[in-house]
Amino acid sequence: MFKILYYMSWPENDRRPSRHINWIRDLYRYMKPYVSTHPREAYVNYRDLDLGKNTKNVKSNIKEAQVWGPKYFKDNFDRLVRVKSKVDPENFFRHE
Repeated sequence: MFKILYYMSWPENDRRPSRHINWIRDLYRYMKPYVSTHPREAYVNYRDLDLGKNTKNVKSNIKEAQVWGPKYFKDNFDRLVRVKSKVDPENFFRHE
């Protein structure tokens, strides 16, 4: 088992960010046969935006989180929702 972190950055003044994005997407496609599928999984601290993401900066809702939550947290997702609802009702911690 291995953990893979796909990471790409470029200077803020780069006028062609699409070339960097395309490069990382090509690498991502190349690696597809070597990563987990059905379900696709990600370590919680490694964001995998293709699994899903929060679409709102302020508040997410359970319906949106159900798309990506079980992929990150598996059978713990429902329990984590109950705990987070009590501990963080204002959704201060909203990282996927």
